[in-house]
Amino acid sequence: MSAGSSPQTPVSLRAEHGIPGHLVGFVEALRARGIPVGPSETVDAGRVVTVLDLFDREVLREGLACALLRRTTHRATFDGLFDLWFPVAVGERAAVDEIVDIPRKPSGEIDIPALREMLAEMLAQQDSDGLDQMAAQMVEQMGQYQSARGPSFSAYQALKDVQPQTLLAKILAGMALGPDAGEFETEVARRAARQRIEGFRASVDAETRRRVAERIGKERVANYGVARQAEDVDFLRASERELAELRRGTQRLARVLASRLAVRRRQHRRGEIDLRRTLRKSMSTGGVPIDLVNKKPRPGRPELVLLCDVSGSVAGFSNFTLLLVSALREQFSRVRIFAFVDNTDEVTRFFDPHTQLDQSMTRILTEADVVGFDGHSDYGNALRSFAEQFPDAVTSRSSLLILGDARTNYRDPALGTLRELVATAKHAHWLNPEPTHNWGSGDSAADKYVDVIEMHECRSARQLTEVVSRLLPV
Repeated sequence: MSAGSSPQTPVSLRAEHGIPGHLVGFVEALRARGIPVGPSETVDAGRVVTVLDLFDREVLREGLACALLRRTTHRATFDGLFDLWFPVAVGERAAVDEIVDIPRKPSGEIDIPALREMLAEMLAQQDSDGLDQMAAQMVEQMGQYQSARGPSFSAYQALKDVQPQTLLAKILAGMALGPDAGEFETEVARRAARQRIEGFRASVDAETRRRVAERIGKERVANYGVARQAEDVDFLRASERELAELRRGTQRLARVLASRLAVRRRQHRRGEIDLRRTLRKSMSTGGVPIDLVNKKPRPGRPELVLLCDVSGSVAGFSNFTLLLVSALREQFSRVRIFAFVDNTDEVTRFFDPHTQLDQSMTRILTEADVVGFDGHSDYGNALRSFAEQFPDAVTSRSSLLILGDARTNYRDPALGTLRELVATAKHAHWLNPEPTHNWGSGDSAADKYVDVIEMHECRSARQLTEVVSRLLPV
């Protein structure tokens, strides 16, 4: 690992407890980000460190990844934390290895057009070492700004004038496709160019995090600068990429829930103690109940009724939960799914085993009668229309599960209707993707609904899985 001249920074960069302590701190950071690392993996990582060349950073990265990771989905988070705990350099990198030099005008100002041309040429040639050094220099010379807490670095500040995403045409021109290049070759080159641009932007982001970590500490940067596991991402703030990753992991989560339900059913299989038969059997032992007799269990899978808000504000939460419940259909004797925005309609028919979730959601919004008046969430009208149009949906055998943020747009929450539904159902729960401290704020009626129905905070897939595994009836 290279090191350059470093200015005075407010955070100590030394490993106070040596390599073992530094490695343990790295493992703790992985755990804090939701990556399960046990004592045995930590010991394996320590053994890896003793046999690898610590000056070969990429070999060290791969060795620790092999020892510490269990799933490929953990790799992005691992790489982000590795770059903070095992940085490529300390301080300014340009003083060590000047491969490229940012062009300047005679006045000393940075020549932005010339810099764009240089960057496009390097991206076309895929000059990895040069691009890495270019990212470091841009952060150092163009990304510095004065914050309220002193000087700092910004990836946006470093990239705003260069705008590498607009260099696609110049990069393609420099890739020398030739006049005979067909449509397929051109499309392949275009995708490769986009990947190189994204890779360069990622290098600038990583360099920015490294420099900021030197000033405020790697632990603080890790809290906001390293991607969380998909299971820990807030539903209401998740990006399309994170939601897609969640959908890909739904089957795994469904298997986890199914196994937990199976364990709970086995525990209930013996049934309650039959006091009358136990006392009768104890007559042969002088009235001492040595052998307990259990009532014969009455196996029967419960019914599940799902009432789900599909408005845009909670779309990510609703989509994932619907997919998860759809994957658990075999665990119930009957599943009925109802969706609403300001009107309720049954959408069970859209969730067959052969239909993708995105297609099901599209059909709900285009074919189902879920939008009544203005298309804004109206929980009161949705509850009333549900009770009026589907009076037989909730019975004494049903488990009612309501999904939504309870934001009524200041309309009547129809508490009486909800109270009747809860009284009829065998079990009734409300899953809310908003944090508890926001319940009742603004147009939220959660503080009113919570007096009628048991409400649970479900902000992430991990939290949702834990809650659902406890609530689903057996």
